[in-house]
Amino acid sequence: NLHSFILSKGGLKFCYAIGGVPYQITAVSMGISMQIFLLDVVKMEAFYVSMILFVSRAWDAVTDPLVGYLVSRSRWTPIGKLMPWVVLSMPFAILSYVMLWFMPQDSMSQAFSVPWFLVAACMFETLMSCFNVPYLSMNMFLGGDQRDRDSATAYRMTVEILAMLLGSVVQGQVIAVYNAERDGVCQQLDQTQPAPQSTPSPHAASLQGTRKAFLTSALVIGALFLLCSLVLFLGVREQQDPLCSEEKVRVPYLTSLKLLASHIPFQRLVIGFLFCALAFQMALGNFALFCSHAAGLGAHFQHILLVLLVSATAAVPLWQAVLIRIGKKKTVLIGLSPFVIAVTVIACVPSNLAVFMTMCFLMGLSLATMFLLPWSMLPDVVDDFTVKNPECKDLEPMFFSCYAFCNKLGGGLSVGISTILLHFVGYRPEDCRHSDAVVSALIIMFSPVPIVLLLVAMVIFRFYPINEKQETKP
Repeated sequence: NLHSFILSKGGLKFCYAIGGVPYQITAVSMGISMQIFLLDVVKMEAFYVSMILFVSRAWDAVTDPLVGYLVSRSRWTPIGKLMPWVVLSMPFAILSYVMLWFMPQDSMSQAFSVPWFLVAACMFETLMSCFNVPYLSMNMFLGGDQRDRDSATAYRMTVEILAMLLGSVVQGQVIAVYNAERDGVCQQLDQTQPAPQSTPSPHAASLQGTRKAFLTSALVIGALFLLCSLVLFLGVREQQDPLCSEEKVRVPYLTSLKLLASHIPFQRLVIGFLFCALAFQMALGNFALFCSHAAGLGAHFQHILLVLLVSATAAVPLWQAVLIRIGKKKTVLIGLSPFVIAVTVIACVPSNLAVFMTMCFLMGLSLATMFLLPWSMLPDVVDDFTVKNPECKDLEPMFFSCYAFCNKLGGGLSVGISTILLHFVGYRPEDCRHSDAVVSALIIMFSPVPIVLLLVAMVIFRFYPINEKQETKP
């Protein structure tokens, strides 16, 4: 029965995995739609959109290590050491997420809209740090050995990619409403005037349906956030690390950061996946714009995204089996390679739907690697650090938060650079057709730049020093 399943190891891992849904479903929704929402619905200039996205991501990245340190100093309570952070931050995170998609006025001036969305974004990112950092750290407090932790990570990654799939379906419907409204307006303009290279569309009044769709999707995702948080709270009980003892010392914040930064396996893992995050988020952050304006496949966007994420979902158990067989380091190097091939082909043949979907299947294989491997390798790094620094106490949240910091820093840099580049090449949200410079910029950000970043990451992983027996190479 349900009670017996929850008490079993599989039930514990499943309930733990469900707790990863809120972060991923909100992150994918913002990654797909926030840029379009601010540019084309709010009608904000690209420079201010870039500022909001970069500042909020940078703020989020900075708060992660601080939250990790505060979590590491928390005391055990009747519901655990990490769970109180999850429970208390959850309602405020939901509220701030809805604020991100809410326009208090039909037409907002930039003097009002920029502070509104900047404050809402920073508030949401802070609260999500308070939710996600302790959640990620729970992996070290579920009990069991390395194989159990890897299994729990595989559960989490599978569920999180399904959450991405669900979020993409929801946002795909919103983007479909946006494309339908926008195309209808542009067709009306084409019938009433000659079509120059850049054709303007009416202002925000023409996108009322899109506004309502964005807000509705935010409310639906907020409800899922609440439901998944309840499953996590009711189904997971933290187990205190038997290695913890009062003889271990609590290390000051800056000293903790220095210890982590000087740990060679952690250095190479974090820097390698920082370049991976930059590559993936540079490509996928511009995915909707690339499909609409460079490939001319905006009407098929939700189907293309569905292929990408179904492939990624199916590939997680595949890569889990592969890493057990050949090791995590080799799996990373093999798993990232299909992405390089896929974006190269898409850049050469962008408008062929069949080719695009086939290459998205390959991209999904690499996306699964990016989701599974960092979180499978990070506990190995924590174990290696613990063996070499047995006197240090409760630094697990610091490891997870510092990795999250670098991952989010990569996302913030990619979004900021992308939007600034679009600003410089003359991207205007009111244009129905965009110039060759805008199309070229989208192609460059989707293919050549991510390829270079991924090749750098693969070189770094080549020198990652931990083998599968948790020993560091001399």
